[in-house]
Amino acid sequence: MAKFIFTNMLGSFVFDENCSVIDQALFKDIDQYKNKKQYQEKLIQKHKGLAEPDDRQLFKILSFFKNREYFSEFHKKNLELTKKSIKESVNNGLFIVQTASSIGEIDKTLNLLTKRLREWYSLYNPEASDKIKEHEKFALLIAKKSKSQLLKELNVDEKDSFGADLREKDISVILLLAAQINSFYALRAHYENYLKELEKETCPNLATILGVTMAAKLIEHTGSLKRLAEMPASTLQVLGAEKALFRHMRNKKNRPPKFGLIHEHQLIQKSKREMYGKVARALADKASIAARVDYFRGKFIGDKLKKELIEKFKIEY
Repeated sequence: MAKFIFTNMLGSFVFDENCSVIDQALFKDIDQYKNKKQYQEKLIQKHKGLAEPDDRQLFKILSFFKNREYFSEFHKKNLELTKKSIKESVNNGLFIVQTASSIGEIDKTLNLLTKRLREWYSLYNPEASDKIKEHEKFALLIAKKSKSQLLKELNVDEKDSFGADLREKDISVILLLAAQINSFYALRAHYENYLKELEKETCPNLATILGVTMAAKLIEHTGSLKRLAEMPASTLQVLGAEKALFRHMRNKKNRPPKFGLIHEHQLIQKSKREMYGKVARALADKASIAARVDYFRGKFIGDKLKKELIEKFKIEY
């Protein structure tokens, strides 16, 4: 007599009281396994009074599948399921993490190469290197304009320049580095635009509260929007300050951190120092709500949350 129903990736099986198979509906592929309910319902309608096995009966049923004849099919189905799961796991959240990481690495590269460019170009035109403080502007100008043009714009007589008179081939290798740096800046700008589009699709509320860059940093730090949404606001507040938090936990004499990555947010930066903790808590609360709404595909409430912060602290950002 039919007693129990049990389903695994091979199919849905009906067992009698002795845990022997009396009926089955085998799955041809993983898609059928994912739609297993319809196969279970057919067997339940066919065999009235079927129940889920208890722990003792489940042990006997699982022992039934230890038979070697099922091994190859289990291996095949598990492989299919793993491949499908890996493909389906690729989403916008992962693209945000990769893009944010790439921007961070480009920034590190730009800092190193620009420092080298300034030192190198200073041998030829130290006045320009000294007066043009912004790195991106500096690389762009020296790639487009000659030494005499730059000195004229800076109101420096070329005869008074401390720079050496370099050969054309020496100048060309310096300008080649400047051109590569400019291409890195163009690549960074492209990634920033791409990141904005991704966040508009994936986490518009979080991006509105924190800004595109900071929202990306938090998702990158946690690994996914899901993990960020699962965190309490108090944890989100100190993300990036784990070392300081652990120092406090080991020794209570060390003060606990008030914030982590969100320290760079304009709302905190524009606040009075004694208000940092209060502002950080409020910002983390709103960011936590925004992350959850984004993850569960709720309505856009970013403007409302941002307005509440602005009204509370009287600070525009």
